[in-house]
Amino acid sequence: MLLLGLGWSPATPARDMGNWCSPQPGLAAAVSLQQRAIRQLDIPPSPLAHIHTEGSLPHQGIFDQSVKAKRDWVHMRDFALAWQASADPRLLAALARYLDAWTASYQISFNPIDETDLDALIDSYAITAGSLPASTRQQTAAFLRTMASGYIQRIRQAKTPLSGTFINNWNSHRLKLITLSAVALQDEAMLKTAGELYLQHIANNISAQGETWDFQERDALHYVTYDLEPLVRAAIAARQAGEQWLERKGRQGGSLQQALDWLRPYAEGTLQHQEFGNSRVRFDYVRREAGLPGFSGSWQPATSHYLYALAARLSPAYRTPTLTGAAIPDWIAQCWP
Repeated sequence: MLLLGLGWSPATPARDMGNWCSPQPGLAAAVSLQQRAIRQLDIPPSPLAHIHTEGSLPHQGIFDQSVKAKRDWVHMRDFALAWQASADPRLLAALARYLDAWTASYQISFNPIDETDLDALIDSYAITAGSLPASTRQQTAAFLRTMASGYIQRIRQAKTPLSGTFINNWNSHRLKLITLSAVALQDEAMLKTAGELYLQHIANNISAQGETWDFQERDALHYVTYDLEPLVRAAIAARQAGEQWLERKGRQGGSLQQALDWLRPYAEGTLQHQEFGNSRVRFDYVRREAGLPGFSGSWQPATSHYLYALAARLSPAYRTPTLTGAAIPDWIAQCWP
């Protein structure tokens, strides 16, 4: 199927985009991940046709079912990484069952907040694609291409000048899914499009001082980290293809690196911030009134450890215990030791 107006087709030549993960044998992270994956072997996949948590509170609608079902996506990455470290065929077979079940059942909504955690599914495919059964590989690749092309179309068709969810954290999550899919599929033209959209988003989202649009809108560091995490993941994927996105600047002079550096004194505890005091988004006050943690009071620097654990994979400048915490998530430690 030719995707008119987007500049690529499945026949686009692929470049060598390197290994998705480069684990080292004997890491403690590999041992813990292997044990967890083995424990999950007998858990059957539980795919849903629809996932929805965005704009909802726990116990509303399908929020709880969605949270539970999303665990399958994490199981997939566990299976893939554990298989990569051990070559245990049981793990690859389990992953294939999960991929087949989800890619056949799930109906892509193109809500990037609901779907951002699909990065774990993309990870699992990218790590194992060359060894998956042909039918699983083809079905999953088609799923990723449909998802990425749909997100690109929505950005391209948005009213200009871009505003709303096309300049805030929603678009960061769109770009993560597009970029990871492009690299996993080894589609050079799709990656070129992702790079163009990334630079456009940096221009709209990050000021020359490194302040994000989400901070201006929400008055919350919670949303700074939520905005930057997907951009860091996109930059890590682009690096697999030999591109350096960390320092790329938008027309305002801002970059992902500058945003990470802007947040750094808060993450290190030298500056403090009271969360959501002047947010312009009503749902922030709904969550505060519901008593959800993190939506009032002082921002907790520990909530940025995951962000900087990822950022440390782009630059050693962020590889400090103060920024990343004492324990790096095992999948990150195994994927990029």
